[in-house]
Amino acid sequence: MIDEAIKKLTAYTMELPGLLNGISERQFAIKPSPEKWSKKEILGHLIDSATNNHQRFIRLQYENEPSIFYDQDSWVRLNHYNELTAKQLIRFWTVYNKHLLEVIKRIPAEDLLRESKVGPGKKGRLEFLINDYVSHLEHHIQQIFG
Repeated sequence: MIDEAIKKLTAYTMELPGLLNGISERQFAIKPSPEKWSKKEILGHLIDSATNNHQRFIRLQYENEPSIFYDQDSWVRLNHYNELTAKQLIRFWTVYNKHLLEVIKRIPAEDLLRESKVGPGKKGRLEFLINDYVSHLEHHIQQIFG
């Protein structure tokens, strides 16, 4: 079921912006090493995850096994997240995830069983993808605040 995912994502959209706004712009932009993402880039990656999962959550309801996956490092690099303000990224993440919540809440139960290709040789049901989206978010929240 996706009820727990909805509950968690609702809480994150309400609580996370305030916590993120407590991080200085300087701290947000620090890269632990050249090959590691900054907090801004992690948040940007979560925006990329939202955009790609938005495609999944919609297209899976009307297409047969759409193929939706992406190169996360290229997306982060080409979006230049470290050059944007933290405030802009926080607002974008918040608004986008509030919209995703509205999409998720309205998905018919039978559509939760539909499958998508999510990587080479990998498939996932819509219900799994929604739950995984929230788990993925939690993993990266821990990276930001850990």
